Amino acid sequence: MTQDRRAAPALMRATSRATSIRVEALTGTIGAELFDVHLGAVAEDDDLLAEVRRLLLQYRVIFFRDQDITRAEHVAFARRFGELEDHPVVGSHPDHPGLVQIYKTPESPPERNENSWHTDATWRDVPPMGCVLRCVECPPVGGDTMWVDMVEAYRQLPEDIKAKIEPLRARHGIEASFGAAMPIEKRLALKEKYPDAEHPVVRTHPETGEKILFVNGSFTTHFVNYNTPANVRFGLDKAPGSTQLLSYLVSQANIPEYQVRFRWRKNSVAFWDNRSTQHYAVMDYPPCHRKMERAAIVGDRPF
Repeated sequence: MTQDRRAAPALMRATSRATSIRVEALTGTIGAELFDVHLGAVAEDDDLLAEVRRLLLQYRVIFFRDQDITRAEHVAFARRFGELEDHPVVGSHPDHPGLVQIYKTPESPPERNENSWHTDATWRDVPPMGCVLRCVECPPVGGDTMWVDMVEAYRQLPEDIKAKIEPLRARHGIEASFGAAMPIEKRLALKEKYPDAEHPVVRTHPETGEKILFVNGSFTTHFVNYNTPANVRFGLDKAPGSTQLLSYLVSQANIPEYQVRFRWRKNSVAFWDNRSTQHYAVMDYPPCHRKMERAAIVGDRPF
């Protein structure tokens, strides 16, 4: 099944057994804000849950305001979509496994993994299906997050590029991102525990059947099957050819027409489809507090 969000009206209403959800699209390609819904109720209502899933697939990332929910309700909502996963570097809340606390203070060291486009945990063989992120405290100005629609990014590629990348596979690693600032012993131990994953450069969405450009600048390191007679005539074609192509593909996330930007307020929530998007936490707020809590939902192996 494929969906065309551009054909959808900017404002529409969907009803379920318990309530009505008002939906306002934020761009022509990605993102919608949902009103008249409480996530604590969604976790207990199958009709609401199905409607939220449908809207997530349609808009890639959906936003909720004024969600004064407990950590238990946050986890319960996310778990309706699948089991939650820990993060090997950041860790989880001691009382709520799978709920990662992303807390920044004026004393926090600069976080270079934050202000870069990425799809969460593509260094896993099975990356997350999606993530539910709630704002606990945010700066008065700044600290927005951006998302980009990688289905649209693939759709708009030139046809010759689509043909060239269709058979390609790429490596994704944690070592050069989260491990980069670690002492060498810890970095090598991290890579040994989480060896590089290999994924198709163009993955298929398991629920919609859409094609997705599945590389990102934070975790994708190189193509593993580029060096074939079709691509390489002489040694000069080898490294520059693959590196330049990967750089070109990664750069597609920078195109504004594929993006949506969200300004946080306390108790705002974003729920994104990690299979079809990348995101970027804008690092323009120090010295301030910014406290976010995220539940990542176990996904499926890309194909």
